[in-house]
Amino acid sequence: MSETMNLLPDGPVPLHRALWAGRVMSSFVVTALVADGTIQLFAPAQIASVLQETGFAMDLTHVLGPIILVCAILYVIPATAVLGAILVTGFLGGAICAHVRIGELGSPPEIISLLLGTMTWGSLYLRDPRIQALLPIIH
Repeated sequence: MSETMNLLPDGPVPLHRALWAGRVMSSFVVTALVADGTIQLFAPAQIASVLQETGFAMDLTHVLGPIILVCAILYVIPATAVLGAILVTGFLGGAICAHVRIGELGSPPEIISLLLGTMTWGSLYLRDPRIQALLPIIH
């Protein structure tokens, strides 16, 4: 097996500072996801206007909240972090699409979703040698 395709744990080891930067970025992503999921489950009235603007029914909060929380949980667990990142990216892509559909190109929710998606993968890159091996940055 070539050096660049070595996905075993003995592959590239993240630097201590990069590892902690990845953990801090991940904590921002998880905090945002847990806050959103919790609001959707326990205080859907606070986001009623946003749901109406984007064309989603209020009763979908009982579906979307658990989905967001499951994505966050999968992202936090190291063994399922890649699956969690894929699901988070899909969820955030859907959020961006909903705002594009109603003509809110460049709106704050879109920008926040884009930043969270970038932070999701950026933080995973900094803390997971498997992702570093798949996407090597040439110095």
